[in-house]
Amino acid sequence: MSARDSIHETVTSHPVVLFMKGTAQFPMCGFSGRAIQILKACEAEKVVTVNVLDDPEIRQGIKEYANWPTIPQLYVNGEFLGGCDIMTEMYQSGELQALIATANASSKSE
Repeated sequence: MSARDSIHETVTSHPVVLFMKGTAQFPMCGFSGRAIQILKACEAEKVVTVNVLDDPEIRQGIKEYANWPTIPQLYVNGEFLGGCDIMTEMYQSGELQALIATANASSKSE
């Protein structure tokens, strides 16, 4: 399976996916740590995290997949939302909480 296929499968088969540096327990950069904190504040359930430091092909592939140069990258219900700054803006406006609530509801109905 190519890196792109693997990324696509992960993004489309889980309601909330965060491609990050490190893990939810041990983020390896400040932006990834902030992204995790925002998801916790939104009470996101069943968040799938992908540590891009474990696989150079995924690390490069995710940048090409979303045409977005930085990590972390957040996907909700298969849709790319953005990185840490966009997550922060969406959280402050309440938009991210609404999307996460929808994702939480969809994961319960599976």
